[in-house]
Amino acid sequence: PPPVGFGILERLEAGDVVIGDGGFVFALEKRGYVKAGPWTPEAAAEHPEAVRQLHREFLRAGSNVMQTFTFYASDDKLENRGNVLQFTGQQINEAACDLAREVAGEGDALVAGGVSQTPSYLSCKSEDEVKAVFKKQMDVFVKKNVDFLIAEYFEHVEEAEWAVHVLKMSGKPVATSLCIGPDGDLNGVSPGDCAVRLVKAGAQIVGVNCHFDPMTCVKTVKLMKEGVERAGLKAHYMVQPLAYHTPDCNRQGFIDLPEFPFALEPRVVTRWDVQKYAREAYNAGIRYIGGCCGFEPYHIRAVAEELAPERGFLPAASEKHGMWGSGLDMHTKPWVRARARRDYWEKLKPASGRPLCPSISTPDSWGVTKGHADLMQQKEATSEEQLKQLFKKAEAND
Repeated sequence: PPPVGFGILERLEAGDVVIGDGGFVFALEKRGYVKAGPWTPEAAAEHPEAVRQLHREFLRAGSNVMQTFTFYASDDKLENRGNVLQFTGQQINEAACDLAREVAGEGDALVAGGVSQTPSYLSCKSEDEVKAVFKKQMDVFVKKNVDFLIAEYFEHVEEAEWAVHVLKMSGKPVATSLCIGPDGDLNGVSPGDCAVRLVKAGAQIVGVNCHFDPMTCVKTVKLMKEGVERAGLKAHYMVQPLAYHTPDCNRQGFIDLPEFPFALEPRVVTRWDVQKYAREAYNAGIRYIGGCCGFEPYHIRAVAEELAPERGFLPAASEKHGMWGSGLDMHTKPWVRARARRDYWEKLKPASGRPLCPSISTPDSWGVTKGHADLMQQKEATSEEQLKQLFKKAEAND
């Protein structure tokens, strides 16, 4: 492991692999602590024991970064569409910082404070108004002295640039992660051009997270890296994909899939898929490798196990896991013992057990983004009339 006290940039400049964590919002929704729809992180203040435990599981699995559970914790998102909470944005952000720091201190992990895209931007608020939202979160991160900052989950590079401008004021390292695929952001800006703009804005680490499967995300970061190198610039690269197969996604990513968010389980990647992804990312020159929605601790352990030869050690969670299924040699059934080998798991084509289901879906493809009336946000709850209109539009699109 790197010497204690090494920050994110020192680790990456030394060529070390930095393993991120997984998808807190989806994991905690499944455990009953996050509400699908708003996807806000009030659990950091409401149920700190749940957030703390998930941090611990990712740390044990090999994560080097404890991201504060602050996804969608901006005031405008916390109050969007009738969401009523008992805690303020500041209380949630502070609680999340304390939990991440507590668990990071139990191992060799850094704390990253995170901001994400805002309803204010979607609703066409001014640059100053959007930046004020980011600054409010950043002030908490500075007060709590996180190790570095991440602007993640941005569909539009312009908003991500604004976030970087604000986060740079902290004097801390800044990573920026867009939720885009190979086709670029929702305005059609290519991955390479997005990356160049983010590096010029001041981000030292650039990449993608969420919205697409692991191999698609690696492909996208490769395009970003090519763009940065063509421009004669330098950066470190990160990737934190979905743990779902998304070959049928369009530019909008998995939120356009009809299975989003409650029927994605048949698409979950296996630990062996994740090992292939980790190797592919490493070979592409990406050194910050983690996961987003759907990534559970066992997926992160797979990243750590695949890259153990380069890193020189295994995570604590590997005490309970035989490499490439080798622990199955202890199974009572001989046909299961016969699966205790790498070539079995590498060649397996898993069945879904759903004979009447298709292998891919047709994305919704409404094709709306910032500036469209359907994406104007509001503090009031979505009305019955608004829902009726959406149901009608959905039926027309079927």
